Amino acid sequence: MVQSTKLIYAHDPMCSWCWGFKPTYENLLKLLPDSIEVVRLLGGLAPDSGDPMTEDMRNYLQQAWTKITGTIPGTRFNHDFWTTCQPRRSTWPACRAVIAARRQGPEFDLAMTTAIQEGYYLNAKNPSDDSTLIGFAKDLGLDELAFAERLNSESTRQQLQQEISLTRQLGVQGFPSLVVLDGASARPVQINYTDAEPMMDSIKKA
Repeated sequence: MVQSTKLIYAHDPMCSWCWGFKPTYENLLKLLPDSIEVVRLLGGLAPDSGDPMTEDMRNYLQQAWTKITGTIPGTRFNHDFWTTCQPRRSTWPACRAVIAARRQGPEFDLAMTTAIQEGYYLNAKNPSDDSTLIGFAKDLGLDELAFAERLNSESTRQQLQQEISLTRQLGVQGFPSLVVLDGASARPVQINYTDAEPMMDSIKKA
C-alpha cells in the first residue's frame, strides 16, 4: 500500500508567532495539492500553572508582540490584555481545549484555535482560564457540557502528551513548525512568515 505524504503543522494556540503566521499558512494550504494530507499537532508551549506570570516573561512577550508586528505586516495585538487580565505562563489548557473541541467534529480543531487566537490577541481574553475556553466553546455552538467535561479529562490530557511527544520525535524545536512526512522520512520546512511560495517549493522538493 502506498503511504500518503503528510504535512505536519506543529503549533500552540497561544503562540504569538503562530498567530502572525496564520494568513500565510492559510495561503499555503490553498497551494497544497490534494494528495498531501495536513495533520495539525499541538506542541504545548507551557504546562499548567496557577502562578501569575513573572515580570520578565511579561516584558519578553510584549516585546515579542512588538517584534511580530514589525516583522509580519498586518498582524494586530490588543495590548489591553496585559492590564485587564491576570497573565499566566500556561498554554496547556488552550491546547486541551482544541482537543476537546476536535472530539465534537474535526472542523472544530481549527475553529477553536481561531477562537482562542482572536480572543487572546484581539479581544484581551485569557485562554489560560477554563471559563474563557468554555465561553469560546459556547460561542462556537459546541455542546458546552460535553466540552467542559472533556477539557480536563484524563483522555484529553493523554492525547496532548502524545502530540507533544510526537512533535519532539519529529525534531520540532519551536512553533510554528512544518514537517513533511513521507514514509519514514521527516523533513523540516523553513517557515516563511510572509510568503507561502518558498515553503511550497520546499514541500515539492521534499
